[in-house]
Amino acid sequence: MTPAQILRNGLSDQNPGLVQLLGLCPLLAVSTSLGSGLGLGLATVAVLATSNCAAALVGRHLPREIRIAVFVLLIASLVTAVELALAAWVPGLHAALGIFLPLIVTNCLLLARAEAFASRQPLTHALLDGLAMGAGFLAVLLLLGGLRELLGRGSLGGDLHTLLGSGTPLGWHVFGEQHGFLLAILPPGAFILLGLLLALRQARRARRPLPAPGAMDTAPPAAP
Repeated sequence: MTPAQILRNGLSDQNPGLVQLLGLCPLLAVSTSLGSGLGLGLATVAVLATSNCAAALVGRHLPREIRIAVFVLLIASLVTAVELALAAWVPGLHAALGIFLPLIVTNCLLLARAEAFASRQPLTHALLDGLAMGAGFLAVLLLLGGLRELLGRGSLGGDLHTLLGSGTPLGWHVFGEQHGFLLAILPPGAFILLGLLLALRQARRARRPLPAPGAMDTAPPAAP
């Protein structure tokens, strides 16, 4: 698999959030705002890239019986390191993400990429796959979080100061809080918006032209 194919798979063709539908629990629960989505997305990218690298280095040397257990232990160690770093350097974001930060360990995406791809690939391909899949997951978090914050609170990026450690509120108030649509920031709104994004992607794919018929389909029949 070429680097271009790995990038396309992570960002589009096999996007974790819109195609594989992995990690929906944190995706739907944390994406109440742009800042929370960005924070969880960056943490997931960091853990996914490093866990893929670790799986590529040790995966071939592990017996089949203990390989998944070792991968889970590696992922848990990396998530703990990221959680402690956020608690020390960005306490506001750490508090906003809450229990969903340590629950990155249970994200099926990380274990799936470590077992199905990274452990069977060279280090560079494993790292690129982790970055691509993480970036695809981050993009869905940003899109869903931005939409929910915009519709529910009338602002965009209103809590980015918790991520940047700034005491001054950032972001843009587009409509004002009095015009917020409460359903958008509640759990049903997350399901509805994700369903609309899935439907939009499927509609876009349905409009693509069908591939041209192959040479075997257009070749004249052989003479008897």
